[in-house]
Amino acid sequence: MRRRVVVVIFEGFQLLDLAGPVDVFETASLFAQEGGYRVEVAAVRAGAVAAHGGIAIDAAIALREVEGPVDTLLVLGGLKVPDCVDDRELVGQIARLARVSRRVASVCTGAFLLAEAGLLNGRRATTHWMAAADLGRRYPATTVDANPIYIRDGEVWTSAGVTAGIDLTLALVAEDHGHALARKVARGLVVYLHRPGGQDQFSTPMRAGTPRTEPLRELQAFIDAHPADDLSVPALARRAGMSERHFSRIFTNQTGVSPGRYVERSRADAARRLLESTGHPLDRIASQSGLGTPETLYRVFRRHWRTSPGDYRRRFQTQEN
Repeated sequence: MRRRVVVVIFEGFQLLDLAGPVDVFETASLFAQEGGYRVEVAAVRAGAVAAHGGIAIDAAIALREVEGPVDTLLVLGGLKVPDCVDDRELVGQIARLARVSRRVASVCTGAFLLAEAGLLNGRRATTHWMAAADLGRRYPATTVDANPIYIRDGEVWTSAGVTAGIDLTLALVAEDHGHALARKVARGLVVYLHRPGGQDQFSTPMRAGTPRTEPLRELQAFIDAHPADDLSVPALARRAGMSERHFSRIFTNQTGVSPGRYVERSRADAARRLLESTGHPLDRIASQSGLGTPETLYRVFRRHWRTSPGDYRRRFQTQEN
């Protein structure tokens, strides 16, 4: 049975926000042994909807006519989003459909529409880096992080700008059908499953395979959200309610990496984000990221990115300027 995806568009939406994710879903459907996706495009009113640049896309159904259940509700972004947040019909229908959807996701500035619908209250989210500060100001109940390519908080996913929607959709496919299929889709579309480069992206769920079982998926999310906690195998095994030996075997089997390797990379990502977003000294970054000491921080950066933390920060700042 195909998973139902409802994509929300509006006048002035970003065309690539639609084309990228839809191509990922459709390619996954071609490669999947069973199931796949059935994509429906909806708008406030059915019919032709002009993207930014004037190309019209046919919305097959009006949002008010969409009935649940929905597997994935995907809300796009675009330069016209600031006007759309005042569209009560659009925002109201997004809120209604979120209640009958298994998960909700946004691409780029579509996060503003999720926030306006109250779906990001108390959650961590991302959006296009140019709009991140505005999102945080307008919706203070949302914790905005401009660095990740995408963020999952529970069953709400948000992505960075434009082509990041492809990264997000590959992660959704990995969650639904496994890492191997997501890799096959990426190869078929000639895109990176992991973008190269230090600060470009190391999207957390794609560092390893997504576990098949919900307790281990929740444990992955806990590791990524609490880098400075005790993340030793004994502590994680207790949290998972398993013996250490069984936990290590199950985690490695379902993700493709050992718990220790996953924790190290998660902490490295936390350190990377701190280097990009703060001016903290290296000892503080090492402590807050769970790496402990500047010496460990240095070794981890050398191992994963073949650079030092100081050089990484300088290069990132140079590119930002």
